Amino acid sequence: MDSICLSYAGVTALEHKVIRGEAVGRMTEGLKQKLHQAEKMQKGALTEGLMEEGIGYMTIEDAEYPPILREIHDPPYILYYRGDETLLKRKMLGIVGSRKATHYTKRTLQAIMPQLDSQIGILSGLAYGADELAHLKAMENNMATIGVLAFGHRTHYPSSTRKTRLKMEREGLVISEYPPGTGIAKWRFVARNRIIAGLSTGVFVTEAEESSGSLITLDMALSENRHVYCLPGNIHAPQSKGPNLRIQEGAKMVLCGADIMEDFRE
Repeated sequence: MDSICLSYAGVTALEHKVIRGEAVGRMTEGLKQKLHQAEKMQKGALTEGLMEEGIGYMTIEDAEYPPILREIHDPPYILYYRGDETLLKRKMLGIVGSRKATHYTKRTLQAIMPQLDSQIGILSGLAYGADELAHLKAMENNMATIGVLAFGHRTHYPSSTRKTRLKMEREGLVISEYPPGTGIAKWRFVARNRIIAGLSTGVFVTEAEESSGSLITLDMALSENRHVYCLPGNIHAPQSKGPNLRIQEGAKMVLCGADIMEDFRE
């Protein structure tokens, strides 16, 4: 059965592995219903609809699917995109952080971004705060940038980053593992983090509270054997507590772009 039909029927990455016999699991009633729904779908109609919306897609079997993402524990079996899909061939630095990022994140990215190799791409989640700053600073420095959505391409959240997203769709790339009409659900933001970690050669956290979702992305990067970087900060600032603790646990402290580049040149 075609991947796009399975995707529109709501089959998850884990369920897809169960179908293919690549994961231990049983064929639940819910999955059986999804398969029945997928059987009734017409691939041609779905792809035509995507074309009308300017959305492309690739599956895990396609040659253009990024090998670095294919190797993670639970890779998305399909990616929908708007923009330049060839950017997925570049080495990517994931940059994540607090939605309450302070001027410290902005100043740091302004200083560090020009010190990075211009062929490196910047990857983040198009959220308010550190994510949007990472995308904007990348574009200001003529670097490629990719945004990973936690919903479908017809949905947008938060509204404040819409202008940035539209610019990225023209000049960079915006991807999602979900069909265009998929809405917002809290669990999808966590699932999105594994794609940021999986596509990245390394993940850099600027500011993050102790319980920030950005630290989940960092942990996912660690589990996938990626480089992890943290920006040290004021011990009294709540936004620096997360990175400071991770540095104490062994994450690499970043003071300049060279601290990152030495890993990307391996």
